[in-house]
Amino acid sequence: MAALARLVGRPVKWIETRREQLLAGAHAREQRMDVEVAADPSGLVRGLRARVVADAGAYHIYPLTAALEPLGSAAILPGPYRAEVYEYEAVAVRTNKPPLGAYRGVGMTMGAFVMERVLDLLAERLALDPAEVRRRNFIPREAYPFVSASGLTYDSGDFPKALEQALALADYDALRREQAQARAGGRLLGIGVACHTEYTGMGSDVFRRRGMQDVRGVESATVTMEPDGGVRCATSFPSQGQGHATTIAQVIADRLGVALERVRLAPADTAVAPAGSGTFGSRGAVSIGGTVAVAADQVRARLQVLAGHLLEAGVEDVVLEGERAYVRGLPDRAVAIAELARLAYSPPRGGLPAALGPGLSATVYFDPPGPTFSGAVHVAVVEVDPATGRVRVARYVVVEDCGPVVNPTIVEGQVHGAVAQGLGEALQETLAYDEDGQLLTGTLMDYALPRADDVPAFEIGHLETPSPIMPGGVKGMGEGGTIGAPAAVANAVADAVRAHGVRITALPIRPETLRAVSSQG
Repeated sequence: MAALARLVGRPVKWIETRREQLLAGAHAREQRMDVEVAADPSGLVRGLRARVVADAGAYHIYPLTAALEPLGSAAILPGPYRAEVYEYEAVAVRTNKPPLGAYRGVGMTMGAFVMERVLDLLAERLALDPAEVRRRNFIPREAYPFVSASGLTYDSGDFPKALEQALALADYDALRREQAQARAGGRLLGIGVACHTEYTGMGSDVFRRRGMQDVRGVESATVTMEPDGGVRCATSFPSQGQGHATTIAQVIADRLGVALERVRLAPADTAVAPAGSGTFGSRGAVSIGGTVAVAADQVRARLQVLAGHLLEAGVEDVVLEGERAYVRGLPDRAVAIAELARLAYSPPRGGLPAALGPGLSATVYFDPPGPTFSGAVHVAVVEVDPATGRVRVARYVVVEDCGPVVNPTIVEGQVHGAVAQGLGEALQETLAYDEDGQLLTGTLMDYALPRADDVPAFEIGHLETPSPIMPGGVKGMGEGGTIGAPAAVANAVADAVRAHGVRITALPIRPETLRAVSSQG
């Protein structure tokens, strides 16, 4: 479309149908992973070997390439565990399907699914509780920063504490007792635990090591206090529903002492916004911390200099709060922030302080030094109807660690949406083809998505282990639910139907498969 617009010298719009999108848009997640695990009698994983084969479709998507998913799955496979030795082979296979694209939780969803299933199978082999196997294999908090067996450097985390918090929130022991009673009555109730690490907040160095020269990796923001005391912010990373405007307004309002409604985030427009890379890879919070927060602090420093000059106080004693600048300990010695803004653009007689020029604006560029790794523990409770094979998710608990939580509502909204998406991956969503290669799921009548009654009320806990490498210690987390949910649900379903001899090794878990196998059992 861009090339056509330049060719004809006029705007060109592409309009497609839903069927065209499902038929020809980027696909993801079609992988086969063969894994061997070596463990000692206590359940400690000593070594892993994996071969990952991914259907990459007919073409590369620039600049990600077909290696995106198989390498991502292979790299993240060890997860938050201390496997000492790891060997893997990652293969991208060209087929006549649409190309493999970046989809929420790229590579990490399948890596977590496989590793968490492996640990449950190991627990079954050794007659151990699945939670106990994880306790024995976790990286201890004091070991961070920790280099995983695949070579990734995990900057921070505390999975032993996250697991205990999640089990307490779910009342795990009571769940096991409830499960025993349900089984005695012929009900198929299952409990699944899954833990995952999430690769977030990468910068230019990551992209250069991948050979991606055209992805800047740098983000930027401009924060400007207008002459009336309102604040305008422009960023290089647009929102796609993550709630950037709310979080950015909160960060700026807190730093500049203005009301939240006085902050406006300008719509993303490459013609006027500072240069950057865009929104992807769970980089939003990291980008805000490195750009918006720093730019707001620079504007704040200018306001404090001006206020200190007017109030005859040291800069360090000036407090910006409640639309006023006042002297610490002397709240009556104050000036309105709007008045400071007016003076910054229309200097009084005698001018501004020597160290302060006119205007209140700052632009900051930030190259994240990451990646930084967030993580979570998921506990899913499901019940399988033996007559129909339908899986009902009865309870769902998540304890998320994304470092300091800037806005709990935004974080929990991301968890809700991502877990709902993950439930769809676990139980419903699939692109089905017939033997002649024709797509059978070309409409939303055929391609199953979770409905409201498929999604339970989520119970969410927070754990904060700050990143030592990121401003404010923040870490990304927008993709976590899609990474942990398929694994947790798969483990729960496997737990529910284990007595029938069913082995869950593939997604999605369809009712007809469970019904056919469980009826034989």
